[in-house]
Amino acid sequence: MRRILLPILAVLPAFAMLVALGTWQVHRLRWKTDMLAAIAASEAGPPAPLGAAPLTFAKVEARGRFDHAREVRLGLEVRGNVLGTQLITPLLRDGAPPLLVDRGWVPMGGNQPIARPEGEVAVTGWVLPAEPGGWFAAEDDVRGRQFYSFDPAKIGATLGLPSVAPFGLVALGNAPAGALPDPARVLPRPPNNHLGYVITWYGLALALLAVFAVWMRRRLNTTASS
Repeated sequence: MRRILLPILAVLPAFAMLVALGTWQVHRLRWKTDMLAAIAASEAGPPAPLGAAPLTFAKVEARGRFDHAREVRLGLEVRGNVLGTQLITPLLRDGAPPLLVDRGWVPMGGNQPIARPEGEVAVTGWVLPAEPGGWFAAEDDVRGRQFYSFDPAKIGATLGLPSVAPFGLVALGNAPAGALPDPARVLPRPPNNHLGYVITWYGLALALLAVFAVWMRRRLNTTASS
């Protein structure tokens, strides 16, 4: 027993850790599945009025007036052989902070006309959370109004709008052929890889048990024969 007690004490914590990781991924799988189901239901249904603290990726509707003089560009995206960016325009709302709206993709440096509606508009879209840049994010060109990380507070301060909403809105729509900006068509779907992680961690736990069982059987046989 002394010869196998220490190996058992060494294997048990590793086995418990693998099982715990697999169980955690089971909970994550359920959470992500419910989230994707909620996104699908939200996309199929009508937009909800935009509140002060909406859920991320929720489909909502906001009303206000676009401040086209303060529009900025966010990120870079190649479509076909054309380099473009997302057009961000503040939406001024009565009784609520300005809201940064991603109106859609536009080409960089192009001469194509961009629609800029005047007066009150109703914008349907999904809620975009703030994503401040990290250590490896590209440096924003504040003077040129070209940003690479969606940081509402920073963008708002650059535009002279210090009290913008802490989230954004990605406009949804079907622009006519050739019309700009080109808005998003669907709500985003976060990847759901948790089932693979569940299989991996539980599989490693079973493999550890199998290897240890073979080792212990040989160990006991050797002890018995000696």
